[in-house]
Amino acid sequence: MVSSHGRFVWYELMTTDIETAKAFYANVVGWGTRDAGLAYSLFTVGDAPVTGLMKLPEDATRTGATPHWIGYVGVDDVDAAVEPIKQLGGTVHVPPTDVPDISRFSVVADPQMATLALVKGLKPRQARSAELDTPGRVGWHELLAADWEKAFAFYGEIFGWQKADAHIGAMGTYQQFSAGGETIGGMFTKPPTLSLPFWLYYFNIGDVEAAAKRVEAGGGQILYGPTAVPGGAWIVHCTDPQGAIFALLDRRRRKAIGYFVPRYPFDARDR
Repeated sequence: MVSSHGRFVWYELMTTDIETAKAFYANVVGWGTRDAGLAYSLFTVGDAPVTGLMKLPEDATRTGATPHWIGYVGVDDVDAAVEPIKQLGGTVHVPPTDVPDISRFSVVADPQMATLALVKGLKPRQARSAELDTPGRVGWHELLAADWEKAFAFYGEIFGWQKADAHIGAMGTYQQFSAGGETIGGMFTKPPTLSLPFWLYYFNIGDVEAAAKRVEAGGGQILYGPTAVPGGAWIVHCTDPQGAIFALLDRRRRKAIGYFVPRYPFDARDR
């Protein structure tokens, strides 16, 4: 079995309106939903769970947190992984914690304040990555960094990520990265108008133009696109009705996406 270490294996939406979010993503992406108990719900493709959904805690809202998506990266040992994160200048927001009979996880931020989670499944074959081109799954992971070169050095040390292809555009270098020999995402230095770095997740969709119309009809907003990017894919960046940022990916030619110039009309501190 392929190791999950260093690979994104799970995603969660933290939101202020569960029912509106369920209806929105069901319409836009085509996901089903089911409750998983303990105020936790699942988005599904067929019978398979693909992402989680839970209410943004009130104490997080009071400290300025807003609805957002978070990705979980599989590691062999959560406790061992948080130590080098702290040593390299990162932050541990939630210390290693057990979800009984499911997983052990920790929520962390890199030295530039982009947040993600670490996870180790407690059962065999749990928390495995899906194929990047699977419909309804996350097909690309993108870091809008304060300094992509420093960010890559950090993640390479923590997860063992390797450099893949790079593209040069108007905003500089778009560096793709691989885990376990597979290219799974890219990173670049964000525009100055975005004050805080963040991870952006792309959901695979069959017709990005039609999906973009469903985003707007459902109360979301289009931030950028739809547009073609190097390699033949089409993308669009969006927010859902509660303001969580996400992206859609149409792999018409089934190749890795490349460099593009986002045009966000807001300050990332508002997200």
